Amino acid sequence: MTKLFSSIKIRDLEIKNRLWVSPMCMYSCEGQDGIVGQWHLVHLGSRAMGGAGMVIAEASAVSPEGRISPWCPGLYDDNQIAPWKVITDFIREQGATSGIQLAHAGRKGSAHRPTSGSGSVATSEGGWETYSASSDAFEGLAAPRMLAISEMPRIIADFVSAALRAQKAGFDSIEIHAAHGYLLHQFLSPISNKRDDAYGGPLENRARLLLEIVTEVRKAVGEQMPVFIRFSSTDYVEGGWDQDQTNQVANWCQELGADLFDLSSGGLITGVKIPTGPGYQVEFAKSAKRATGSEVAAVGQITNAAQAEQVLSEGLVDVVLVGREFLRDPYFGLRAAAELSAEIEWPHQYERGRWPNA
Repeated sequence: MTKLFSSIKIRDLEIKNRLWVSPMCMYSCEGQDGIVGQWHLVHLGSRAMGGAGMVIAEASAVSPEGRISPWCPGLYDDNQIAPWKVITDFIREQGATSGIQLAHAGRKGSAHRPTSGSGSVATSEGGWETYSASSDAFEGLAAPRMLAISEMPRIIADFVSAALRAQKAGFDSIEIHAAHGYLLHQFLSPISNKRDDAYGGPLENRARLLLEIVTEVRKAVGEQMPVFIRFSSTDYVEGGWDQDQTNQVANWCQELGADLFDLSSGGLITGVKIPTGPGYQVEFAKSAKRATGSEVAAVGQITNAAQAEQVLSEGLVDVVLVGREFLRDPYFGLRAAAELSAEIEWPHQYERGRWPNA
């Protein structure tokens, strides 16, 4: 039995293997109303058919102004539930499980998608005023306004409401997005958080909003549903967010009911040097595992079956999240199983195309 194709149980959820699809922004809600359609059904459904144990849907906003772009999905309106339910039902029919990444873009919101231009989308074209921990702008985008303390309960409530909609939409798990320079990362990092109140300064203050969200989301979804958190382990700049702070906040989140930590990096600022390469972020996950003892997921240029198996066999990573390789090959899971001589179930419609085991 390979580690990659062994099952894992998190709370009450049994997941058939440890090869999961990483959440990846698609900017493909054409109605600009945060509602997914046939494109997302085919995109996410094909990866479920392709052997993934869990398919995590892209960053989905908890409020209209929490979207990265006007073309991003959301779970801030009840009208968004039923279209997601079509997708989660299909994923489940393929024997896979589903997750959704709940997010708020903060100062990185109201941005053009790659195919529509650059910079901020004007309010006359469907954009909006953004807000953040402080009023510093992300390079190339309009400056945000600083959130008032009186607005924090609304942010927390938006995450809770989105989590409850995720349950109604049939998702098996949720991931709170605290990485890649979006709102919760903006509060966590001393680079973007210049506040001098209860939400700024010392680490426990900068982590306060995330911890309050984790607390209330766990209460809302109950004890059965897994809750994950994605962190950027480093800003890649001295004086910024780093692995030690990540590990400490992960420990606090675990105490409040978080189950798995998904360790990525960067995204807060531009102009930093990121030492990319095969598996370049795996050590971040291992560090979080040592610090928390919790389940962790590694991500970052994991592109083949042997590499994924090796990451897991070292014993400090529980799950691998694969992004670009699943874009290149929706059936990467089926191919990886053949390369590792692992026996897994194929869609019966595709049996005639089964790869022979290596």
